[in-house]
Amino acid sequence: MKSSTGKYYLGLDQIRGVAALIVFTWHFVQVHNNAFKTGPTIPPFNLFTEGHTGVALFMCLSGYLFAKLLKNKTIDYEKFIFNRLLRLLPLLTLIIIINGITSIDNLTMLIDYVKYILKGIIYPSLPNGGWSITVEFHFYLILPFLLLLSLKRRNSLIWLLMLTIVIRILLYLKLGEIQSLSYWTLVGRIDQFILGILAFKFHQVIKGKNIFILTCFVFFLLFYYYFDYMGGFFSNPSYPSNSPLWIIIPTIEGFSFSLIIAWYDNTITPSNNWFNRITANVGKYSYSIYLLHFFFVFKMSEFVNNNIIELSNIYITLIFSLLCFLIMIPIGYLSFRFIEKPFLKYRINYLKENKTTIN
Repeated sequence: MKSSTGKYYLGLDQIRGVAALIVFTWHFVQVHNNAFKTGPTIPPFNLFTEGHTGVALFMCLSGYLFAKLLKNKTIDYEKFIFNRLLRLLPLLTLIIIINGITSIDNLTMLIDYVKYILKGIIYPSLPNGGWSITVEFHFYLILPFLLLLSLKRRNSLIWLLMLTIVIRILLYLKLGEIQSLSYWTLVGRIDQFILGILAFKFHQVIKGKNIFILTCFVFFLLFYYYFDYMGGFFSNPSYPSNSPLWIIIPTIEGFSFSLIIAWYDNTITPSNNWFNRITANVGKYSYSIYLLHFFFVFKMSEFVNNNIIELSNIYITLIFSLLCFLIMIPIGYLSFRFIEKPFLKYRINYLKENKTTIN
């Protein structure tokens, strides 16, 4: 999708579409997860059966894209926040209203729901995956600090990344588990934003390093195979998990996805053919698909299982998940066209040239 600066990156929209597919599949599979005694035997499919990792891909994309847009620029922070509100609030507000209408029966429930939504400003409580929008906005609050830090000291973001890991270690020792904070809050997600920014800073080093990127991705797949084998998100050994793996999972996801984003953006130049345009459009509609799919994905999975084929085989389940995801694309288009897009014309440019660069 075009930013307020008029920039458009087709490849990044394609990656955003992949992230939406991963998250959709995660929820589609969850309905029948108990039927699968073991995870997929081929590691790449673990990214779908543990598709919560798609959120990490979205976070890395945000860090990378903002670093790319803000290169050699000064940001007008108030205008920046205004643009982000225009981009995110209309659909999120509609989602909140729909969830309220379908779940509230009396005044007491209405008051409780309003309190629940207001808590979402700080806590991960917004419905339909809206919790990740809260995390994203927390990132926006510290974005100027991150950019200033990266300008003042070359390796400052690397030191900050190390500090976040130390903080999670200390929290783990105090709380006995860190999954809740690592997954649902900026305590863990900050790594993915930082690594996205760092991936852009070092994109020239990453460009064309095909074997290195492939090697890193293979190790990432093997790690996720191991993570899935150990019980994954819900059963390692329970939820929330007391496994210390959650100290470093945000970092591993952030490092791997950010490398792939920077490599794809700077090594691959997608042609403007029909396939690339369609896959990029999936990314363009991904925000709508992400928030709206909660209304459909579980019912789709149950319908297939009850009326077409029993979803007891993971590979068959993944095939039907892809087919159902295709149904979400026109839904995402309609949402983008009539809910998101009308507000985008009010965006204003928040950038101006600056001689200082992000080193």
